[in-house]
Amino acid sequence: MTRQRFPAYIGASIILTSCVPRVKPLVPTPLAPASRDSAMAWSAATIPTGPLAYRIRWRYRDERLRWPGRGTARFASPDSMRVDYTGALGARSGAAVVIGDSVRWAEPSGDFETMVRAIPLLWSAFGIVRPPAGDAGVFGENHRGVDYVRRTWRFTQGSDTLEYVVWDGQSRLLDAEWRRSGRILARSHTVFDAHAMPATARIDFPEASARFEFTVVGIDSGAAAVLPPALWRSRR
Repeated sequence: MTRQRFPAYIGASIILTSCVPRVKPLVPTPLAPASRDSAMAWSAATIPTGPLAYRIRWRYRDERLRWPGRGTARFASPDSMRVDYTGALGARSGAAVVIGDSVRWAEPSGDFETMVRAIPLLWSAFGIVRPPAGDAGVFGENHRGVDYVRRTWRFTQGSDTLEYVVWDGQSRLLDAEWRRSGRILARSHTVFDAHAMPATARIDFPEASARFEFTVVGIDSGAAAVLPPALWRSRR
C-alpha cells in the first residue's frame, strides 16, 4: 500500500503524519512456567460462541500517509475472520480472510497486509486470543490488587514471543505484544465496554512507525453476522 499504488482521487486522505512512538516491552520481568491446559482454557473463553460481526471506523497511519475508513470484521468459530473495508469517500475498498494466524487471501493484494502486519495481534485487538502452539512454552502469573485482577501470559515458540496482559477492574483492558529475536514487531491495546465487548483498539508497529486503530460502532450476531460460504473463498 505505497503512495504510488493509491489513485490520485484519494487526495486529502493522504497527509504527512508524525512517527508513532516506540514502545517499551510489555512484560519486562521473567514469568514462571504455567499450565498449558489453563492457557488453552483461557484463550478458548475469548472465542465467540456464534457468528459475530463488528462494524468499525478505522484509521491507518505511518510516516508517509494517513488513511481512514469504515469496515466490518466477521468471525466464525473457532478461527476464521473476514474483514471488508472501504476508505474515506469510498476511494478504495478491499477484503481479506484470515484463518488462524494466516491471511488466506486479500484483495487488492498488499493493502490489508500493510495495514495489519501482525495477525495474532489483530485477533487480540478484537478481544480474541489465539491458543499457544503445541510446541510453545507457556508462562504466566496472576496478580490481585485492591480493585483489580491482572492476568499475564507469555507463549514462546522458537524466536517468537507472544505476551498478553488482561486487566479486570473498573474497566477491562487487553494488551498484547509480539516479539521476534527480542525485537518488538507489534503491540496492541484494547478497551472493552460494560458488556465485555471491544470498544476501541490500536495496533502499533514500531519498526514501521505505523499504527492501525479502530472504534466499534455496531455489533451484529446470529443470522445478521452469517456470510454465505462462497464469500469466505472470494471477495464477491
